[in-house]
Amino acid sequence: MIKLIASDLDGTIVAKDGTISERTKRAFIEARESGIQIVFVTGRPFRWLTPIIEAFGGMGKVICSNGAVLYDLEQDEVIWSRTLSAATARKASEIILELEPKAAFAAETTKGLHLGEGFADRHHNFGVQAVLDLTSDSIDSEGIVKFLARSPHLPIDKFYASAGPQLAQLVSVTHSAFDVSLLEMAHVDIHKATTLHEYCQRLGIAADEVMAFGDMPNDIEMLEYAGHGYAMSSGHPTTLASARFRAPSLAEDGVAQVIEDLLK
Repeated sequence: MIKLIASDLDGTIVAKDGTISERTKRAFIEARESGIQIVFVTGRPFRWLTPIIEAFGGMGKVICSNGAVLYDLEQDEVIWSRTLSAATARKASEIILELEPKAAFAAETTKGLHLGEGFADRHHNFGVQAVLDLTSDSIDSEGIVKFLARSPHLPIDKFYASAGPQLAQLVSVTHSAFDVSLLEMAHVDIHKATTLHEYCQRLGIAADEVMAFGDMPNDIEMLEYAGHGYAMSSGHPTTLASARFRAPSLAEDGVAQVIEDLLK
């Protein structure tokens, strides 16, 4: 019996234009009305949840920043967070620069985004911004929930393959975008599945009572944790190879199709 549905956002239920289809909205609302818990699980920070808020209002909890933050939509508050120290981020940046001297960095904290030189246009609308300074006391007091490294020319799979093993004892590292070479790092013990597991324990829900959906490598641990883990057919090949089940593509409202079958 499924007691909880956990779903990634971008590429899974959120289209490139930032919208969620009416069919998908209806499927999640009907699942919640039937008594199933809903948890959205995303690499996004909790300030960038507009599609979910517009579609569902205060329904459900959100695991943000690849597991570093558990956020309550209804109460509009952070329930739990696990941060990375500035010293650890500095060490990670040193390792990455040895492999990719042109890498640029940014840090997502509980307060906003700190942009390093060359990471992105500072006029881009990323929300609250500051200049990245990994030696400052302020960034440690805010707490880094996600540390980012961008390569201007290495393909993401090559960037990840070269840096991942050397960072493994220091931080958790993953990636979640097809169109940008971006490594996403967090506390070494954190990924989407660790926080989902902790939340399920609070509710008394076992892994085999969880249905999960995702499309990118940062979803793999979550799909492996869930007794019913579905990779989107439009997802990354590595994710497809890791999941027990496959859902139709985002364009086909694949998540909605699986939920509808569940509710029949």
